[in-house]
Amino acid sequence: MIMYQFRIYTLRTAEVLHDYATVHWPRHIPSLRAFGVTTHGIWTDHNADAHRLIALIAYPDGADPAEVTAAYMASPEFAADMEGFDISNILNVEEILLDPTAASPLS
Repeated sequence: MIMYQFRIYTLRTAEVLHDYATVHWPRHIPSLRAFGVTTHGIWTDHNADAHRLIALIAYPDGADPAEVTAAYMASPEFAADMEGFDISNILNVEEILLDPTAASPLS
């Protein structure tokens, strides 16, 4: 079964969020695909003071999300995606694994 995950990134400032949302996360889409990960959507929190980016991604059937994430973050693709971004501007990353219900359009 495909494993879905919400990833919620809390960034330091609105400017950093804008940079991450418009430059760096879009770079992740094709590089994650090379690791079998599909990006279904990227959003910013409607509350402008929250400075959060939310992504919905899916891991392939049978994949271990922690192993895939570790391999991706150790890759040259990830390093290239993050070039020019100060990683200390990411204050928190929350990962929520999701199980689709039978009625879910994404099941």
